[in-house]
Amino acid sequence: MNIDLTGRTALITGSTAGIGEATAEALAGAGADVVVNGRNADRVAEVARRLGARGIAADVGTAEGVAELVEQLPDVDVLVNNAGIFSPQPVFEIPDAEWQRFYEVNVLSGVRLGRHYAPRMARRGWGRVIFVASDSAVLIPTEMVHYGMTKTAQLALSRGMAQELAGTGVTVNSVLPGPTLTEGVREFVAGLYPDVDFAEAERRFLSNDRPTSLLRRLIRPAEVANLITYVASEQAAATTGGALRTDGGVVPTILP
Repeated sequence: MNIDLTGRTALITGSTAGIGEATAEALAGAGADVVVNGRNADRVAEVARRLGARGIAADVGTAEGVAELVEQLPDVDVLVNNAGIFSPQPVFEIPDAEWQRFYEVNVLSGVRLGRHYAPRMARRGWGRVIFVASDSAVLIPTEMVHYGMTKTAQLALSRGMAQELAGTGVTVNSVLPGPTLTEGVREFVAGLYPDVDFAEAERRFLSNDRPTSLLRRLIRPAEVANLITYVASEQAAATTGGALRTDGGVVPTILP
């Protein structure tokens, strides 16, 4: 299969590290005109320069940041809603402000960007909207229920948008990665098992905290980016309204 995104503009939010950066690299490799996004202007410029891409520094977790971004970039063909935050906290200790912050960044960023870009895609007759959700949308993690809540919300949001865009040539899907070796996950796993090297911490995490993993290792960001690239392609024209797993078998069900 030859995926060719030449002539397509792709915006990947939160693309200065981890899955987002790997996705920006993969889409650029497929020929897309990639726009890198993040909050840190220096990091955005560095990644954009490395990929030969355009960079826009904006905080999409705020309405003002989204407005700033879309003013600079009125149209895209592929929107990858990847920006997100996570952190462990006991559910009964999470204050209102944290619930709101997680919802603003993880959910409303995609609402706002989709509300701007998707109707414009529909008028042109082609587009791809992709939410980077998580296995935590299905298996709510006890240690960060507020994160799981936002990822479940993304599944409902992407399905609803797909229904609204039926027959327009625009597809909307969610991709559900499992535990992935990003900088944030590395720090999280190392913090759980601080007295051993990372290889042993990874083994213990998957044995104790994610024992249903069939991969038995952390997923690599590029492996998630591969699925996102397919979903962004012309070849995925019949894939819409879906929750597509790239979770290493962590979710122990046939369907999400």
